[in-house]
Amino acid sequence: AGFSTALSQTPSISSISSEGREDLQVNQPETQIWIKPDIQKTDVDFSEILNAIHEIAKDVNIFFDELEGVNSPSKDDDSLLHHGNLTSTSDDASRLEVVGEEVPDKNKTNGLYFRDGKCRIDYILVYRKSNPQTEKREVFERNIRAEGLQMEKESSLTNSDIIFVKLHAPWEVLGKYAELMNVRMPFRRKIYYLHRRYKFMNRIEKQISRFRGWLPRKPMKLDKETLPDLEENDCYTAPFSQQRIHHFIIHNKDTFFNNATRSRIVHHILQRVKYEEGKNKIGLNRLLSNGSYEAAFPLHEGSYRSKNSIKTHGAENHRHLLYECWASWGVWYKYQPLDLVRRYFGEKIGLYFAWLGWYTGMLFPAAFIGLFVFLYGVTTLNHCQVSKEVCQATDIIMCPICDKYCPFMRLSDSCIYAKVTHLFDNGATVFFAVFMAVWATVFLEFWKRRRAVIAYDWDLIDWEEEEEEIRPQFEAKYSKKERMNPISGKPEPYQAFADKCSRLIVSASGIFFMICVVIAAVFGIVIYRVVTVSTFAAFKWALIRNNSQVATTGTAVCINFCIIMLLNVLYEKVALFLTNLEQPRTESEWENSFTLKMFLFQFVNLNSSTFYIAFFLGRFTGHPGAYLRLINRWRLEECHPSGCLIDLCMQMGIIMVLKQTWNNFMELGYPLIQNWWTRRKLRQEYGTQGKTSFPQWEKDYNLQPMNAYGLFDEYLEMILQFGFTTIFVAAFPLAPLLALLNNIIEIRLDAYKFVTQWRRPLASRAKDIGIWYGILEGIGILSVITNAFVIAVTSDFIPRLVYAYKYGPCAGQGEAGQKCMVGYVNASLSVFLVSDFENRSEPTSNGSEFSGSPLKYCRYRDYRDPPHSPVPYGYTLQFWHVLAARLAFIIVFEHLVFCIKHLISYLIPDLPKDLRDRMRREKYLIQEMMYEAELERLQKERKERKRNGKSYHNEWP
Repeated sequence: AGFSTALSQTPSISSISSEGREDLQVNQPETQIWIKPDIQKTDVDFSEILNAIHEIAKDVNIFFDELEGVNSPSKDDDSLLHHGNLTSTSDDASRLEVVGEEVPDKNKTNGLYFRDGKCRIDYILVYRKSNPQTEKREVFERNIRAEGLQMEKESSLTNSDIIFVKLHAPWEVLGKYAELMNVRMPFRRKIYYLHRRYKFMNRIEKQISRFRGWLPRKPMKLDKETLPDLEENDCYTAPFSQQRIHHFIIHNKDTFFNNATRSRIVHHILQRVKYEEGKNKIGLNRLLSNGSYEAAFPLHEGSYRSKNSIKTHGAENHRHLLYECWASWGVWYKYQPLDLVRRYFGEKIGLYFAWLGWYTGMLFPAAFIGLFVFLYGVTTLNHCQVSKEVCQATDIIMCPICDKYCPFMRLSDSCIYAKVTHLFDNGATVFFAVFMAVWATVFLEFWKRRRAVIAYDWDLIDWEEEEEEIRPQFEAKYSKKERMNPISGKPEPYQAFADKCSRLIVSASGIFFMICVVIAAVFGIVIYRVVTVSTFAAFKWALIRNNSQVATTGTAVCINFCIIMLLNVLYEKVALFLTNLEQPRTESEWENSFTLKMFLFQFVNLNSSTFYIAFFLGRFTGHPGAYLRLINRWRLEECHPSGCLIDLCMQMGIIMVLKQTWNNFMELGYPLIQNWWTRRKLRQEYGTQGKTSFPQWEKDYNLQPMNAYGLFDEYLEMILQFGFTTIFVAAFPLAPLLALLNNIIEIRLDAYKFVTQWRRPLASRAKDIGIWYGILEGIGILSVITNAFVIAVTSDFIPRLVYAYKYGPCAGQGEAGQKCMVGYVNASLSVFLVSDFENRSEPTSNGSEFSGSPLKYCRYRDYRDPPHSPVPYGYTLQFWHVLAARLAFIIVFEHLVFCIKHLISYLIPDLPKDLRDRMRREKYLIQEMMYEAELERLQKERKERKRNGKSYHNEWP
């Protein structure tokens, strides 16, 4: 445990295995020591190796992490960040003494310490002197001092009514509560075990490494010279214990617990301090909710900007380092420093960015394949028989698509729409839909493996959440009824089963009502589309008149987006009301309930119009002469002669781009504007030099607080995007590409927001992404069903397949190439007698502009008999063949994809094999180390007893 960390004399350990043995070599500038234990692979005594290493390590500096290139100063000594270059490896004792003398003078002015420059500020409380809750604060602060926390108060420089309470936890308090909270701390450097390699494999690996040396360095990797290596990842950790404090690696008591851990311990104390007499009058959260305190937050570690370059002078602090290596736009292409994010913001926020980075990385293959499908459509456009026939069909006259004002039109007028449709609806679309369904499963399965690795690296494997406190609202509501908690054995408020069921029923009714509001909004959009298509058809401008259907779709999508954004505001208030109505017992239950409601509301709100266009538009319109009407008045909208897929593409493209642009603006633009306005007022009052002289707590107080719902908005945005990327991806293959481009920006936007625009959030722990994983699995299942229906119902893939194998020139030959599609367009159009139009549907023009005489017949998209058949306008046999093929395709597609998904889930283990082996080996080594430490302690006690002359009766050992 007492290994030296001076890197100027860093030795190395190499493993040589030629005859099934391990040779451990310890190199030092002056000495060279060889340890050659004669150990067979089948009978390895690791304790002897560990004892030998431990003895040598007392006098020799050992470097155990040669494989990962660790080269950094002591990680828990944050003061080293303020002096010189991070690449410096000097750790001379005299230099540390000089640093120790300089720091207090610096600390008095940097706003991170008390006035004495020695006690670091771990937490800030803010209140107003004019607030009437004085007595509660006094009792609370008196109890804080009783817990051992040190306190100092200062008034604001900008407003004398605002008081800042600075809190510092001394070493004794930190040690006491770290033990109570089971905070895991480093106690022994990790030993990286090298498996035996054959000579042939060693030679191959040497050649590969030599070849890699010739290649250029990966540009995505972070520059390790500017990143401090975090000690927690190089050490075995154990729950902190004051009795065994000598086992832990402590270079400096002031920096042994990093800033995030210190603030978490202080927050833990503040949550358990009373402010009034009474069972429930306890905790900082209640004082914040009743207005006794205005704000509570840990401090940022100084400014995120520096006059000096980070490459020449090093980082001023971890916030500056995060800004330069993570939140700066210049590093958008680099990997995220997740260990540093976790150290500064905590595991919960670190896991969010780890998931976001993993999701973004997994979008690369999906975006590439989607772009390939689109480019395949572009390259095969000139060879597409269907679009050729549409463009050459100058003699086919189509029936009007709306009542009266819509004219007859040539089929060739929709040539451009037929070509655009082919870009998205081509032979590769089905393959892409299957690929995306499988991709969603692979993404989730590999995320579980990635999460397991992160949980291991961040010491979350054995971490369990503490027993949560009951929400104050729950206690106030049900304080009269109590029952014994089966875990703690203490009485607590109890909600009766009947009361809980009645509240859940009311909440479910509210959810159902809001979904009906969404359906009503979609109904309004449908009426708008029906009414405006006739209006645009009679418009004065020829551009709009000739493209009335596209104009109708475009304006309807924009109006739909505005309705979506307005309803989102309403949904948030309704979800908040319904969640509070349910009276969840704990904060996590409240958060899960609110998350589920908000996701359900926003998902339905965002996708309801898309579902209408995909599965209902143009499906139930009837036929000319017998149109189905809405409220017996408005004729339902028909698809364009080239199909409905173009409408679905426009809906998805516009909504996705507008939604992502709006979200990015609100995430960054809103806090930027608010912070700019605050800085502007300060400049007007105190001049340009005023803000630079403010202490850190004043600067942080002027920043925006983190969202009240934590990471909810960030997760919700990405989950909704994941739905857009997977659910209707068969209709819009470019969705993964748009999502990828957005996420590359989103990562840096969120990083910039956390580092520069928000107060520092409290570092909290979490093992996974919570309820969002279950939502992602549900979206993955839904995407299989929707893509099956999009291909079968919305696109023309199945009708073309049926025509090629059954009715085309290649019928019965087992072929389905482009030559087999000759005549498909004519076969997919039915004939209508113009004289059979209803009076209210009859167009104002008679079509004489096409042939010089009034039209007798027009064509429409459907499989119906001609007007002079025994059953006029009845369904043909081809219609039933197409319908049967569509149903068969849906069943086969769903079963096939679900089988592939389940097979992949079964074949991919949740825990990587190498990680499982590392965990088992670490458990074994830790047991050995603990055994050795305990044995050493018992032997010392035995020697003491002998020295004192006390007799004992041959007890062990």
